[in-house]
Amino acid sequence: MSFGGFIGSSSSGGNGGGDGGSGVSRVVADSPYNNTMPPAATIAHQSQQLVTSPLTQPMFNSSPLSLALKPKMEGIGGMGLIGENFDAVAMGRSSREDEYESRSGSDNLDGGASGDDQDTPLGKSSRKKKYHRHTPYQIQQLEAAFKENPHPDEKARLELGKRLTLESRQVKFWFQNRRTQMKTQLERHENAILKQENDKLRIENIAMKEAMRSPMCGHCGGQAILGEIHIEEHHLRIENARLRDELNRICVLANKFLGRPLGSFPGTMPPGMANSGLELAVGRNGFGAMNSVDTALPMGLDFGNGLSSPLTMMSPRPTPSMSNTDVSFDKSMLMELAFAAMNELLKLAEIGDPLWFRNFDGSGEALNLEDYARSFPPCIGMKPSNFTTEATKATGTVMINCLALVETLMDTSRWVEMFSSIVGRTSTIDVISSSSTSGSRNGNLQLIQAEFQVLSALVPVRQVKFLRFCKQHAEGVWAVVDVSIDAIQEGSQPREAGNCRRLPSGCIVQDLPNGYSKVIWIEHMEYDENTIHNFYRPFIRSGRGFGAQRWIATLQRQCECLAVITSSAVPSGDSAAVVSPSGRRSIAMLARRITRNFCGGVCATFYKWEPIQTGTAEDTKLMMRKSIGEPGEPPGIVLSATRTIWLPVTHQRLFDFLRNEQTRSQWDVLSHGGPMHQIVHIAKGQDLGNSISLFRANAAASDANQNSMLILQDSCTDVSGSIVAYAAVDTAEMNVVMSGGDSSCVAFLPSGFAIVPDCFQNSNNGMLEKEDNGGSSNGSLLTLGFQILVNSLPAAKLTMESVDTVNALISRTLQGIKTAFQCN
Repeated sequence: MSFGGFIGSSSSGGNGGGDGGSGVSRVVADSPYNNTMPPAATIAHQSQQLVTSPLTQPMFNSSPLSLALKPKMEGIGGMGLIGENFDAVAMGRSSREDEYESRSGSDNLDGGASGDDQDTPLGKSSRKKKYHRHTPYQIQQLEAAFKENPHPDEKARLELGKRLTLESRQVKFWFQNRRTQMKTQLERHENAILKQENDKLRIENIAMKEAMRSPMCGHCGGQAILGEIHIEEHHLRIENARLRDELNRICVLANKFLGRPLGSFPGTMPPGMANSGLELAVGRNGFGAMNSVDTALPMGLDFGNGLSSPLTMMSPRPTPSMSNTDVSFDKSMLMELAFAAMNELLKLAEIGDPLWFRNFDGSGEALNLEDYARSFPPCIGMKPSNFTTEATKATGTVMINCLALVETLMDTSRWVEMFSSIVGRTSTIDVISSSSTSGSRNGNLQLIQAEFQVLSALVPVRQVKFLRFCKQHAEGVWAVVDVSIDAIQEGSQPREAGNCRRLPSGCIVQDLPNGYSKVIWIEHMEYDENTIHNFYRPFIRSGRGFGAQRWIATLQRQCECLAVITSSAVPSGDSAAVVSPSGRRSIAMLARRITRNFCGGVCATFYKWEPIQTGTAEDTKLMMRKSIGEPGEPPGIVLSATRTIWLPVTHQRLFDFLRNEQTRSQWDVLSHGGPMHQIVHIAKGQDLGNSISLFRANAAASDANQNSMLILQDSCTDVSGSIVAYAAVDTAEMNVVMSGGDSSCVAFLPSGFAIVPDCFQNSNNGMLEKEDNGGSSNGSLLTLGFQILVNSLPAAKLTMESVDTVNALISRTLQGIKTAFQCN
């Protein structure tokens, strides 16, 4: 505690009032408890009444000190100024302070006292000083005036004193006391805040000291000894912990899928390492977030080819500890897998050589599996021993904007329409997460089941259940990723792996200024190659069967077709004078339905078919179904016949031959031995092979029923293969469609061909097709598919006569094609 004293004496004579004359001005504060209160309380009360002149203020502006003037008591011949530490005094008088402060500034010298009486030296005054207590009304008015202006000038003090029956100096002293009290209260509040902050910092300091005594490693979760472990030894410890963790998870997977107990696997992770904090990409039940020891990914991706955008990697979600092996997957597990898959997709799109290398035909890029295994831990667990990896990447420009493409991918009905030749059947099992913003697909997570197909009975349909996660990474930049969940186990029963698994696959889309989009497509699957016929294994390995090249090519072709068909301008070569723009759109919708039904019939994905005869490279695959006459199909027993053969003819030559109306009579029984007459031709893109044609059979045919039928043909071609699908339609119904009417009620049964290059290695160690006069190294795989109504009664039974008739039709058609190319 600090004390300061000051004894003041006034100058004799002169004007003793107000601020002048005397070298030191003093105001003595009175109190009704002057003779009874304890000295400490008296000092506390008087500390609120101190008023000093400008000469004395610099001596008492120290914040922790409060100064007080004690009035002259009986028997005391002088007056002293006492300064005490405010905090120490406040500890003992908090209860009385509130009472005194409520009346702060209310006691002043009586205005009737003369200046001589006030300036007489202490101990020599002949008359007793008079004191005046302000009334509650005066205090109320003074408080109101103080709120408006705490520093009134002389004129305002005179006016206020006149109104309250007070002298100007009384008003002045009251305002001075009130300002002193306000300053004291503010300092007290600031001191309390600083004390709290000091206590908080002291606690944090103690906690930091405790943490420094036992530091923990951020990688392995063990105790770190600073300055005593070599950096190489530290890395070895981290690698050792990672390998132990990975071994433990492999043992758990083996226990689930092979049925062997955990105890039969030596070297499992010890209990002390269970909560090591080292999270691998394998994660819980064989999947999880990105490897924590991977190098950090940059905030922006540069994809070359003009696509550069600030793609931010998804923050990896924490991977829960796999303490319980029988964990049923829930929403958090699926979200965890989706985030890990998105991170891997973005990283795969960013990295180029040597992770990716160009295919032999230059249509895309293939994944370097060795580099991938070193850089990316398994996202959905270890690959089955009998599976083969297929991973490709392709980049292209598509005639569609970013948002429209994202909406197409996230809507399964629109997705299967866009990729009808690849996706046979699909359904959304559950919407796990949807965006809070209405109409936005950002953050949307769906659980989808789909069937992927190559148009041949020699390639089994791939049935996959996978997550589809959509995320916007920047303005005009979106990413959609798929990842299989087949490795996730429900309860304690192991899930059957199936014939394929879908690793992180999908696309990254960026808007371009001209309404187009830049698309990077990545397809990464593991499949059982033993189920595929030898004819198609090279084709599947090349990426044209299920790879990114086929997805990009199909997307470009479909978007170009949509843009051409919906445009009001008629391309050159179209039958513009015959068909109106609305008629062209109706015909295009009908042709697209023919192609989709043909693909579904070949792979048995569009309808539910009953197998009759298993197809091989030498035999025909037969299936049947009962049609109840729904809109768009005739009622009765429908028989589907499919067969695949190899021909020593290039893909392009065979495609041109089959779609040409002049050579159609060599293989088509509907032509009645004569050439077809083209009525309508509608181009679907720049490639002449993408078109829609309407044919009429030979007009000289004697059968009137045949003359009433037309043939609508849809031709599609791209780098992955070609399709020629056609169907016989009624002339009256077709006239309605050509005039712009509804095409959904036109009944038909489609037939057609699917043509792909054989992709057999030639002498130049490449996969490019070369014209070689039908040489064996430049062949094609031709799949023929018929759907025939063998009985118009749905309740009827299939007869062997119908089966023989269909087999004979298949053989006759294939024989006509072989004869045309002289390859019997």
